[in-house]
Amino acid sequence: MFFSTIYIYLTPLFLHTFRRNSRFIFITIVYSKVMGEKVKVKKLFSIGVKLAIIIGVLVLVSLGTVTFLNSYFVSKDVRITAEENNLTINTRSASTVQRELTSIRSNVLQLLDLINAASGGRTSALAKQAEAFFFERNQSIAEIIVLTQNNSSSSFNVHTRLRNTRFYTSNEIDLEATETLLEQRKKDFARACLGETIAINVSPFYKSEMMALLLPYRESGLEQCCIILFSLEEVSGILGTGSTNETFMINDSDELLCHPDTERILSAQSMKNHPLVKLMRGKNQNNEESRQIIYTGTDENDNEVQFIGAYQKIAIADIGVFTSVQLNTVLEGVKTTRKNNLYLMGIVFFISIIFILIFSRYAISRHLRRLTAAAEEIQKGNFDTEIISMLNTKRRDEIGVLNASTKDEQEFLNTFARFTNRGVAKAIARKEIDFEPHLKDVTIFFSDIRGFTAISDGFKNRFGEESPREIIGFLNDYMSRMVNCVTISGGTIDKFEGDAIMAVWGILRDEDLSFELLPDSDPTKKEKILNHQKHVQEDAISAIRGTIAMRYALMQYNKDAEAFTKAHEKEPKAKYKPHIRIGCGINTGRATCGIMGSEDKMEYTAIGDSVNFASRTESSNKPCGTDILITEDTYNLLKKDFIRCEENHFMIPAENRQNEIVVEMIPVEFEVKGKGAQHFYGVVNMPQFDIEAFFKTADKDFVLDNDCARAVGKFGPKTLNEMRNLLGIPIPEFGEVNLNEEENKIQVKK
Repeated sequence: MFFSTIYIYLTPLFLHTFRRNSRFIFITIVYSKVMGEKVKVKKLFSIGVKLAIIIGVLVLVSLGTVTFLNSYFVSKDVRITAEENNLTINTRSASTVQRELTSIRSNVLQLLDLINAASGGRTSALAKQAEAFFFERNQSIAEIIVLTQNNSSSSFNVHTRLRNTRFYTSNEIDLEATETLLEQRKKDFARACLGETIAINVSPFYKSEMMALLLPYRESGLEQCCIILFSLEEVSGILGTGSTNETFMINDSDELLCHPDTERILSAQSMKNHPLVKLMRGKNQNNEESRQIIYTGTDENDNEVQFIGAYQKIAIADIGVFTSVQLNTVLEGVKTTRKNNLYLMGIVFFISIIFILIFSRYAISRHLRRLTAAAEEIQKGNFDTEIISMLNTKRRDEIGVLNASTKDEQEFLNTFARFTNRGVAKAIARKEIDFEPHLKDVTIFFSDIRGFTAISDGFKNRFGEESPREIIGFLNDYMSRMVNCVTISGGTIDKFEGDAIMAVWGILRDEDLSFELLPDSDPTKKEKILNHQKHVQEDAISAIRGTIAMRYALMQYNKDAEAFTKAHEKEPKAKYKPHIRIGCGINTGRATCGIMGSEDKMEYTAIGDSVNFASRTESSNKPCGTDILITEDTYNLLKKDFIRCEENHFMIPAENRQNEIVVEMIPVEFEVKGKGAQHFYGVVNMPQFDIEAFFKTADKDFVLDNDCARAVGKFGPKTLNEMRNLLGIPIPEFGEVNLNEEENKIQVKK
């Protein structure tokens, strides 16, 4: 009874959701048929639901009032405590920093006095020993420099220099950084010589958190400045880096000396515009008394928030120590308590329907999420998604029917993709295909098996009635290898015609030719023409790359076919696979591309003279003694950038050498129907083609056959005759070529 009630409540909601989403059309159809007219939306709000709502409202009002009052009074107490704590932290930090800086100043001055009083001066053994002991006990101090200002200029002479070499080495700091500091901060040194004690941020010079304390120093009546360079590591520890309260330190020029964010120190950030600093300066706070205020600032997301702030100056170098904490952070505990109370309210409110939630989560929602994910993957063209295999089809309810329907949909789409073209099917699923016919510049490929009629007759003579199965098995083995090359290189299989294959590169490219209608004065026209030409070149290169890969794949097939035939030669009806040769023709040109056919049978294809010319080019391989021919149009498209020829002085750009193509012009001019006098070019090789990397893009376990690798790449042929010898193609006598015009639609030009 319980689950029946849930079934009645939730079913209309699911059906309504599916009907609003076009991606679930096929799910909705099945679901609607199963449900029929039994769904009654008016039963959605039953007495039980209304009663649960009434009780829930009472619970929410009572607990909500308690929660509000508790949050108000606790927030007030926490805020007072936070203000006191922030002020305490600021006071303690300022006092501790003052003691630390006073200690550093006193220790350094004692060292200088000891060195000056030592017999023999700075170079005496006692002075050196004192210096060594000092840096051993004060490892955070990097260097002590006493400068004497020249009376006649603003320059300074180094009077005394004590360097903690271990500090520079352990922190990997360049010793030249100090020289840059001495050159750029002369104004500060002059102020110190006149009697001021100054603190400056030297972190940008040393790329490390460091500070300099400039002290007025008198020796032998000279106005001098004592520079103490030390690490901020101990000071940062004093200021409580990483705590909830943020404490930072500035000098008299509002320059940041120490801050939890190291990057701000290294960039020598000025705190002049910080709200707390502005408040302090506005109140002319010059004594050492702490001040506590509430101010408005911005957080890391530039949102205005309230802060609790405290500040205090210390007696050394007019240094200000500031401590602040976000009021929201302080009240985080209160908010957490309030949130927990709200959770409790939610638990109490939903306790009456907890079983429904559990049921919907594990019996409905999880499965619907999988259905949604499966539908999204199908929409992306991922027909083989593993999500569908996770669907439970054994359920004896509507979701089980939906799961089964989804699996049937997957099988249908995969079958549809095989009968049309997987690339086209995915493009249709992704809505990337414009069903209106368009003119496109594409590269068309045709291939054909030489002597297929004789091969077919051989199968019939040997296998009789079983010959169709054997022929289809042989063709499927051959074509799967060729199609793999087309797919990896980005081509689209257009159709199979017997043993012939037609493929197109660029047919799925989302591009139109409207830029050709732009006036020549349009500044974008030239750029669009260049981009278009680049795409067409890429398609042509990909087509040749895929076709060259077919040469390797064919050699591999012939090698496997020989092994297969040998393995079955002793059987009564010995199975075999024939040794074959193929011819491939490639042409680049403009074609009409689109969905063509009737309501009963349609296909996405390319038609036009450029397609016919590619077919005629393929049929010319036999008289030309080649396996791959490209047309003059394709050659002219690529010759400048990818083929070494007279037009480019046999040099191609360095960035194109990876795709270099070696071709030879067929030394016969052909008269091609509809095209006139034409030259064909035999493709010899792509010297930089990495055939192993090519096939591993689709199969990571691919193993290169070194014998077949002689067909392509750096071990491939260098001339057409080498290619002919490799593939066993006779070298033609072009003077005796006599073509059948009806079959080949070409003739030798007289």
